[in-house]
Amino acid sequence: MKLSEVEHVLRAAAEVTQEKEFICVGSQAILGQYPDAPRELRVSMELDLYPKAHPEKSELIDGALGELSPFHATFHYYAHGVGPTTAVLPSGWQNRLVKFTSPNTNGAVGWCLEVHDLAVSKLVAGRDKDKEFVSALLRHELASRNTLRQRIDLIEHLDTRSKVQSTFQVLVNRLSTTDTPQQKPGRGIKPW
Repeated sequence: MKLSEVEHVLRAAAEVTQEKEFICVGSQAILGQYPDAPRELRVSMELDLYPKAHPEKSELIDGALGELSPFHATFHYYAHGVGPTTAVLPSGWQNRLVKFTSPNTNGAVGWCLEVHDLAVSKLVAGRDKDKEFVSALLRHELASRNTLRQRIDLIEHLDTRSKVQSTFQVLVNRLSTTDTPQQKPGRGIKPW
């Protein structure tokens, strides 16, 4: 996605739900903190979000702006109405949300996950595309390994925390063996 597309989805979600503030999770939440994020971090064509005050209205978002909707067919990107339990996040994530708004959102506000909280949610999900996303964050130095370790330690569920710690260590080890100082980001062997 591009920033202009995020702005459009926020405007449309506000119109559909009659809400003004949204929690943005999923990969495209990166644009709240890094509007010029590298292309490999912006490949998804969906913005996962839910109304902050009334998460139950996310069904309206899915119906009007979701995948295979006329909105999707017209613009080739879409909104995915999710809920507060969609992403597993480290304790305190609500206090670190990044506020995104612009004149092009018509007053709608996207509260986007901070990059390290976003990375933790991706590591918890654990799909190959999620691991590649976190690897790209680290390669482009948009996330700190130390801060990410600290956030992983804030995962409340012990089994999940342990699994994510292991996944993260494997990811770091693979990055260390596949990236050399001469390589450009995104080149060489994929870590997953």
